[in-house]
Amino acid sequence: MFIKVKLFAFKVFRIMTDLTIGLNTVWMLLAAMLVFFMQPGFAFCEAGFTRSKNTVNILFKNFVDFMVGSLLFWFVGFGFMFGSGGEGFIGAPNFCDLSFYTHPAGLPTEGFLMFQTVFCATSATIVSGAMAERTKFSMYVIYSILISLIIYPVEGHWTWGGGWLMDGSGDSFMMRTFGHSFHDFAGSAVVHSVGGVLAFTGAFILGPRIGKYDKNNKSKAIPGHNLTLAALGVFILWFGWFGFNPGSQLAVATAADRTAVSHVFLTTNLAAVAGGIATMCVSWIKYGKPSFSLTLNGILAGLVGITAGCDIVSPAGAVVIGLVCGTVLVFAIEFIDTRLHIDDPVGASSVHGVCGILGTLMTGLLAVDRGLMYSGDLSLLGAQCMGIICIDTWAAASGCLMFYAIKKIAGLRVDKRVEEEGLDIYEHGESAYN
Repeated sequence: MFIKVKLFAFKVFRIMTDLTIGLNTVWMLLAAMLVFFMQPGFAFCEAGFTRSKNTVNILFKNFVDFMVGSLLFWFVGFGFMFGSGGEGFIGAPNFCDLSFYTHPAGLPTEGFLMFQTVFCATSATIVSGAMAERTKFSMYVIYSILISLIIYPVEGHWTWGGGWLMDGSGDSFMMRTFGHSFHDFAGSAVVHSVGGVLAFTGAFILGPRIGKYDKNNKSKAIPGHNLTLAALGVFILWFGWFGFNPGSQLAVATAADRTAVSHVFLTTNLAAVAGGIATMCVSWIKYGKPSFSLTLNGILAGLVGITAGCDIVSPAGAVVIGLVCGTVLVFAIEFIDTRLHIDDPVGASSVHGVCGILGTLMTGLLAVDRGLMYSGDLSLLGAQCMGIICIDTWAAASGCLMFYAIKKIAGLRVDKRVEEEGLDIYEHGESAYN
């Protein structure tokens, strides 16, 4: 009798375990779909903020990011990010073989690969907007390959791949130095600041669009051709972010998981609306009228900022992060454009770079448990500072090397006539608006 009861209990346990893993798998794949849906969001946003003569080029680049990124991340990037070896710098390539990896929560490796693939593609696609309207399509394919193949997996290995930045063991460098490991729940640093820093370095090395600055080096506005399209893109990105942040929980089966996911949903949305409101008000005060295009970027700034600490900040903390990021965004865009004279048509350097860094650091201030504002403890803030410095130094150094090498070897920029008449016809032989 005892044996039968024990066998019955074991079967119930197996069924409950399978059900738990099944629910978590469905949630992970649903979140991956939502993050994938951010690709058309980026495409519409970038197309709307640029001129009609380059629409096909922008849309095409967003497809290339995902196509190239998916193949390379499956082929070797997943191993570089999650494999062992490399003495903590980079994992070993997997060459299509996924058997090396077992998810600690029992999730299917193929599904986890897809979830990580859409994050990799997001980091790569951020760069396209900052270098829009004057980059050779062939060279764009090259640097998209390098981002997906090397740049993203390396810093991803340091963080989400179990590397030294997020190693919470007692003898790890971060724990010995700061008493806390680096915290980036869904990618303010890992995805967004890396994409933003690469966008900044690429736009700097590429140079501004023709007509962007006059002979006195004064900035001249080059309006995008379709703010309706840009607005739709931001709405789609906002919607997709509910997979990006809550999806990073990777579990919904238990009451604790559901509470955690719901909390991340709330903090994500609050930061987005606070960022949009802050940018609207600041632009209204600064320029005399509320800027719709800036407000669209303000919403994205709030979303980028909250992504690192959406799981460990309070709803009030999320509002503060959104307000700070939305406010700083206005000044960052103006500074990069008018002071540094770097032409970023969609503001990717400010939205993803500046606000990704801000959000990562503010997590160290506003985390409910170990944040400086709550506990007076500097350990988490110190870890956040170290993490963002290392990640973005890697992004800046590799980006400068990559873009400068491409520029010298093959040429990064299209000819003057192509830029003036539009990349769509010359680069692709077709137009978005016939």
